[in-house]
Amino acid sequence: MAAESKEPGAAWHIATVASVHDETPRVKLFRLNLPESLLKRGFHAGQYFDVRLTAPDGYQAQRSYSITSSPDQPNLIELAIELIADGEVSSYFHEAVEVGDRIEIRGPIGGHFTWLPLSTKPVLHIAGGSGIAPIMSMLRHRTSSESRARALLIFSARTEADILFHDELDQMAKSDPNFNHIIALTRGAPQIWNGEDRRIDRPMIDAAISTLVGSEELPDRAYVCGGSDFVESMGNYLLDSGMSHSDVRTERFGP
Repeated sequence: MAAESKEPGAAWHIATVASVHDETPRVKLFRLNLPESLLKRGFHAGQYFDVRLTAPDGYQAQRSYSITSSPDQPNLIELAIELIADGEVSSYFHEAVEVGDRIEIRGPIGGHFTWLPLSTKPVLHIAGGSGIAPIMSMLRHRTSSESRARALLIFSARTEADILFHDELDQMAKSDPNFNHIIALTRGAPQIWNGEDRRIDRPMIDAAISTLVGSEELPDRAYVCGGSDFVESMGNYLLDSGMSHSDVRTERFGP
């Protein structure tokens, strides 16, 4: 997920690329070893880092990417970077960045869209495309902390090939009776939801809430991440269902 930083005053640090992995045809996962100056700071699941590139002539470009790894691995961060048409930073990462490269980073940033394992109440997660990034950090932290809080993820992707962390999410669901996930495919042969292509809508959300907490209750909190239009639609569905503004946490991103 990419977003624009709201905290420009923080210092820049140098991280080293530890690994590069092709997750889907358009998304690569980059693991960065953090410098000593950031090890004590740690991060919360849901936060992000700024990444800055500087050309030989001094020209700079920067983007913000959510952390997908769990805070239980404080010495590194994993970033899911989607290749965006005409995207300066994403194109450079996909075409040029290799293991051992040094990358300027700044963070961690963000506090509203975070989850802590101290929470024991049911949580609904809704992600669109690469909006799964910060939510994946939350789910991984939930697993590593052995949280037994009920959680359900609704994840919208274009095709089966575009489902980020597909195998890992399936394994989470198989090994944890308190976690469920629904994949909604908008193109191609769907995997779930009655065998039809479908975008996330109010009936799907109502059914998910009923699965999570029953027909008479609401989740304690919902986390929604994706493109601006997606987040606005999902947020409205949740508010219409009876959830309060303070219980619906949203994170928007753009190309």
